[in-house]
Amino acid sequence: MSKNVKLRSGRDRLRYTILFEAVLFAMLIPAGAIFFGKELADIGVLGAFLLVKAVLLGLLYNWVFDKVDARRGRVSSDRRLPGRIVHAVGFELTLLITSVPIYCWWLNITVVEAVMVDLVVTSLVVAYTYLFTLAYDRLFPVVARVEQN
Repeated sequence: MSKNVKLRSGRDRLRYTILFEAVLFAMLIPAGAIFFGKELADIGVLGAFLLVKAVLLGLLYNWVFDKVDARRGRVSSDRRLPGRIVHAVGFELTLLITSVPIYCWWLNITVVEAVMVDLVVTSLVVAYTYLFTLAYDRLFPVVARVEQN
């Protein structure tokens, strides 16, 4: 018996991404505006800037990490657990290091406050990602089909 697993289509992935970001912005932007006493537009611009930064940084970070793997004779898709942990933690630290100065400048807060903001936002996004993906999978399930030879 062979299994053919159906994957999400490109359209489905695009829908997921757009809904994910839209709902996240709809929650974080008003919360940030209230918490910091800023206008929605101010926090919205900050959020959009941080999103673009994260996407671009992710592209660069993953490219560099893959190059390092390749130089050591490893294929990125074959990374083991320790390599995946280093990759994930390194990326989050890179995001933190590059976001703190932006938070400090944009929100006029201290470095310690900016680190705390980043840690809280990151924690919320991790929990949100879990819950959003669970809900999305329930609303838009991928139907797997099994074919027999």
